[in-house]
Amino acid sequence: MLASTGCKKYIDVNQDPNDPTDVKEAALLAPIEVALSTEMYGGNSAFIVQNFMQTTAINQPPPQIGTYLEINSDLDGDWNAYYTTALINLKIMNGKAEADGKSNYAAVAKILTALTLGNATDLWGDIPYSQALKGTSNLTPVFDKQEDIYKDIQSILDSAIVNINAASTIVPAGDDYFYSGDMSKWKKLAYTLKARYYMHLTKAPGYTAAAQAQLALTALANGLASNNDDLQFVYPGAASQENPWFDNFNPVSTAVLASHFVDTLVGRSDPRLSKMVAPASSTGLYTGFQIGGATGDLTTYSLPTDFYMGIGATNHLVSYSESLFLQAEATSIVSGYAAAQPIYQNAIKAHMSKLGVADADVTTYLGKRGTLTAANAEQRIIEEKYVSNFLNLEIFNDWRRTGYPTLVKVPNALSDIPRRLLYPEVEIISNPQPQETAKLTDRVWWDAQ
Repeated sequence: MLASTGCKKYIDVNQDPNDPTDVKEAALLAPIEVALSTEMYGGNSAFIVQNFMQTTAINQPPPQIGTYLEINSDLDGDWNAYYTTALINLKIMNGKAEADGKSNYAAVAKILTALTLGNATDLWGDIPYSQALKGTSNLTPVFDKQEDIYKDIQSILDSAIVNINAASTIVPAGDDYFYSGDMSKWKKLAYTLKARYYMHLTKAPGYTAAAQAQLALTALANGLASNNDDLQFVYPGAASQENPWFDNFNPVSTAVLASHFVDTLVGRSDPRLSKMVAPASSTGLYTGFQIGGATGDLTTYSLPTDFYMGIGATNHLVSYSESLFLQAEATSIVSGYAAAQPIYQNAIKAHMSKLGVADADVTTYLGKRGTLTAANAEQRIIEEKYVSNFLNLEIFNDWRRTGYPTLVKVPNALSDIPRRLLYPEVEIISNPQPQETAKLTDRVWWDAQ
């Protein structure tokens, strides 16, 4: 027995304990959540979208990303984040969790998979999925149609809800940076995401706004119920643990806020202005950069406040206010603008409450914005959602499907306002597919408004 034990010990001597071949669910979840927040909701593609939507800008002369200069290789890192960092590891996590009977971990993996897939297909349109994530066994997966990806998303979320309803006693804890293993919140998130993706299809070919809105309302009955349910990531603020928007707005990047966004808040006397926008350091004025115009001293332009870009600020991925705006829009479609009015106002209040706006200022602002009508309901709801979802990918999706907020292409633009991202060069080289010829101004499948 001693000889056997000794032999086994020395046979295993080349196994590196710091480079494990089998990683448990808890060890996978934490870095995946970091990547989702930092790379997908605060990385390169997230910043590009904000420039397209004229919330952010770079204080540089044209041509630049704000005037729609983009090349395929610009998106290589983002594609890698979505597939190599997130989706493949979420697949591994889900497989392990199901094999181990850890249904709550499987649910979290599926919900985050649905969120990642949703973001990817909304940015690029058709993407690899059904034949992807198989490693070297298939290096040239076909691109699935976006409509099929959307059906997959709903199925994945339904499966996650079933997993949560199994009521397993094993739950994530400190490895879950989003909800600390609170499965009731994960379940609410799943239903809210179902509503989000239903509403994306209100104007998609072969779908009707009424049917999609009713599906969304049914899901939202179980969705996020307060600001405490928000999917968000709180950054420690230490070295290498900064909020990504702190890094995006560092002086070397020359990133500042765009004039369209700042002027919108100023023009409405929006009480969120001082909560969201910092005055320019050298002038004390709220001033955004006119994308495509002449550059100026960096200190003459506004930046986001520390609420959004502080080194230890929170990154906001899916919010209760978004859930309410989805409900308001869906209610307006199904039951009319009058029924949507109180929900619309509650959505604004939820965001203002999070920012700490005084009740009197909330009341004054709501009065100035007036009531919804048949003519303005969609516009007002999406305009306010645009402010509430500041720095979030959803503003790009809402603009494409509704046309709000009203944007015009910037001076010295190289094209009309982009409606998608380019496919990355790394994918074009390694996996040539017909879809990869898409231009920035080409529409994704559901973008039919």
